[in-house]
Formats: sequence, C-alpha cells, structure tokens
Amino acid sequence: MSKAVANKPHAVCIPYPEQGHTLPLLQLAKLLHSTGFHITFVIPEFYHDHIRQSHGPNVVKDLSDFQFRTIPDGLPPSERKASPDVPTLCDSTRRNFFRPFKELVAGLNSSMEVPSVTCIIADGVLSFAIEAAEELGIPEIQFWTASACSFMGYLHFDELVRREILPFKADETFLCDGTLETSVDWIPGMRNIRLRDLPSFIRTTNIDDAMFDFMGSETRKCMRSSAIIFNTFDELEHDVLEAISAKFPQIYTIGPLSILSRVATETHLKPLRLSVWKEDQQCLPWLDTQAPKSVVYVSFGCLTTMSDQKLREFAWGLAESKQPFLWVLRPDIALGESAILPEDFLEETKNRGFLTSWCPQEQVLAHPSVGAFLTHCGWNSTLEGICGGVPLICWPFFADQQPNTRYACVNWGIGMELDDDVKRTDIIAILKEVMEGDKG
Repeated sequence: MSKAVANKPHAVCIPYPEQGHTLPLLQLAKLLHSTGFHITFVIPEFYHDHIRQSHGPNVVKDLSDFQFRTIPDGLPPSERKASPDVPTLCDSTRRNFFRPFKELVAGLNSSMEVPSVTCIIADGVLSFAIEAAEELGIPEIQFWTASACSFMGYLHFDELVRREILPFKADETFLCDGTLETSVDWIPGMRNIRLRDLPSFIRTTNIDDAMFDFMGSETRKCMRSSAIIFNTFDELEHDVLEAISAKFPQIYTIGPLSILSRVATETHLKPLRLSVWKEDQQCLPWLDTQAPKSVVYVSFGCLTTMSDQKLREFAWGLAESKQPFLWVLRPDIALGESAILPEDFLEETKNRGFLTSWCPQEQVLAHPSVGAFLTHCGWNSTLEGICGGVPLICWPFFADQQPNTRYACVNWGIGMELDDDVKRTDIIAILKEVMEGDKG
C-alpha cells in the first residue's frame, strides 16, 4: 500500500438493512468517496443476497477504494426475504450485529491492504456501532435517515409515558374516540402537532411493545455519538433542528442527499443504488408520451401493505378519476395475497395507466409529465417529491410517515392527506383538486 493510499481517510458505513435506509447512506458514502475517502460499506448477508438476485452478481463488485463487506444477520430462514418483518429485523440488529461488526472493523484496522479506519458512520437506529467504536477507540457518527421532526418525536417517547399519556387503554378505543386529536404543545420546535402526528409506534397499549421500545431507546442513544448527521436542510425543518441542537449541538444537515450525491464525479458509482427490487426503466419512455404535469405517480415504498379491499379502492379511485397514472405495485403489497387487480380495471385503464413492480423514482419525479405524487410519505419519497417540485397526496402507513405527512400538509403546504380508511370517492376528489383545482 502506497503512502498516499495509507494516508487516505477511511469511513466504515453501516445502514439499517432496509432499502429506505440503505440508499441515503449509500448516497452519503458516494459523496465522501468523491472527496477522497476510502469507503467500506457493510451490509448483512440476507440483503446482499437479494441485491445480487435482483441485479446480478457484479452489482456490488469492489473497487480499489469503495468496498463492500457482509456480516451475518442472525435472521430465521422464514425472514430472509427482501423485506423481513420489521420487529424481527430490529431485534436481530440488537442481538446479532455487534460482535461481527466489531470484528470486521478491527480486522480492517489491522489490515495492510486498506487505510486505517478513520471513522464509523452508522444508521441512527444502530446504536451497537457506538459501542463498537468506543471499544475500538474510533470516532463514530450517527446518520439519521428520516426527518428531524420524526427524530424529535421519537426522542419524547419516554416523556409521553412520564406524563401518563401512554400506554393507551387496552380496548383500543383511542383509535376512534378522538384521543389522537389531542394537541401536543410541549415538544420543543414542533408546532401544530397532535398525538396522531407523532410516529405511529405511540399507538400502543403496551409500553414494552417492541417497536415503541426500539425506536425510543435507539433515538435517545444517538445522543451518545460524537455527532449526528441529518438528511434534511435548515430551511425545511429550521425550528425542530434548532430545538435538537439546543439539546445536542453536534448536528449537521446534509440534504437533500438525492441532489447532493449527483455532484460525485465517479460515473462508475452513480448507477449504484443497492435496491432489492429490480427497476423497470420502461416507464420512462411511456412518460415521454404523456402531456406535461398530467400523470399521477403512485408509490407506497417498499414496506407499506394494505388489505385487498383498500387496494381495490385505490385502483377504482384511479380508474374513475380519468387521470393518467404510473402505479408502482409491489407483488407483496396486499396482505396475505398477491396484488392482482380486476380484469375490468385493467380494461378500463389500459390506454392511460402504466403498472410496474418498481421504478427509478428520482427520474420519475423529475419528469415533466408527472403532476402529482400519491405517496406513503416516507422521508426519501418526501424529499424526492420536494426536489422534483411535485405536490404530494399523502397516505401514511407507519413510523415517521405520520409526522412527515403533517409537516407536508400543514407546515409546508405542499400536500393533501387521504384518510386511513380510504375510499375511491376520496381519491377521485383529491386527484381532481390537486390535478385541476386551485389548491393543486
């Protein structure tokens, strides 16, 4: 190893192994690489296997200074799929990732083949990386891949318990009796917030619930890191970022990464996305045939699921709206069954609808024919919609999507929300307003 290579800074990056977390950390890693960093990008074995199945064995082929490494994931065979059960995967990161990750970093640090490890950049819900870094004497930075408003919400999970707001009553009447409309005016930096606008894991009758415990505790542990990076920008979330920095000054905003990562000069790295789903490029020529701002783009991300009844409501809402649409319809989006649409729906929409299982979303949202984005309001999708200048129609599923939706629709004024119990008439009305009305 030459002296120049030996003196390179070396960042070890480890994302939470889900597509919405992996892609922004990969964008950050590519940015760092473009400034001269050696990168080791760590993914668990199950995720590595699915990327190779979707894109071929060479998709994660090592470069001399951008290398991929895997660690065992400890998942049961039934969960070694593209989108494992979320609580099971979270539990596995806590129980099984620390030792192999620490051994991997220690091995890199003693290797004569790569520069010494300068820092570890870990997903904000992987606190084991903080512990590993402390034991190895290496600086560690947490990268929060969701919104700053969701971070502040998670940070106050324990305060909800102290104020005896949680747990909710076991009969679950809180879901429909107006309890969730209660104003929450005591979280610093967060305006116009109700209980229903906090991350969805508060909707529990048991404070030992796996996801309530995991997200609350992992967020608080972020504050032990030497610094936290947020994929956002000050103008978008100024108040809540100011409130976070009052508690923890070492925060940095470096977003939207979907735009910033384009400045990376290495053309061989630009196409690298580590998606577990194969992207259908054929939707782009189809978009080229559509009128400007005429198409409704519909995608609910890689984790949202719904009943067959709700799937049919979305289908017939799109059909009866008479708007052209591009719909990303994952095979596993319908609970307990394959996402199969009625033949009469396909016949009704054959000349103005395009169905696909996955697509290059950034390119779609930047396309001039796209006029609205019907979305689950995951943070990557929200930022990409903002970057594309596309109004949002929000149907949040879980986690940070509830606060993202509230901010988009109320604080930023760039979206409209669909009720959880969605009906085709609601979809028709909101599409008409966004695509043709004054609000749109």
